[in-house]
Amino acid sequence: MILSGKEIEKHIGNEIIIEPFDPSRLNPNSYNLSLANELLVYENDVLDMKTPNPTRRLVIPPEGLLLEPNRLYLGRTNEFTRTDGFVPMLEGRSSTGRLGLFIHVTAGFGDVGFSGYWTLEIFCVQPIRIYPNVEICQIYYHDIHGEYEPYQSGKYQNNTGIQPSLLYQDFEKN
Repeated sequence: MILSGKEIEKHIGNEIIIEPFDPSRLNPNSYNLSLANELLVYENDVLDMKTPNPTRRLVIPPEGLLLEPNRLYLGRTNEFTRTDGFVPMLEGRSSTGRLGLFIHVTAGFGDVGFSGYWTLEIFCVQPIRIYPNVEICQIYYHDIHGEYEPYQSGKYQNNTGIQPSLLYQDFEKN
């Protein structure tokens, strides 16, 4: 079951941490998160799952940054979140989707116990100018039934910045 906005608000500061929290961003069943002022782009045209892929940092100036179609941009939320006892989920807002801007192409399913900033997988279908601090996506929460082990030591836990893929670490284990 998805938590209502009022239920999210009841759990803020306890099982749900959103820092900073602004009550005006609370929706009927989600909370709007905003875009930090930097992005990462992969430097190589061909990416390899088994190796770290080099990235380049872009700053989004106050006057905006023009994104190119068919290019993956990695961004992050301004907000730090931590969730205990609920499953956090991330989706783009309908207003951004209607501009052909996809905010979380895949992997919007969070883990119980996740703590950190959300890395956003940003993709556009036509050129679009984006701006820092825009409310770009929304987080919502499912309750969870049954016993579980919280996400505590995953490769993206407690991140402080944009996280490129760390899939290559899975190959190093084998």
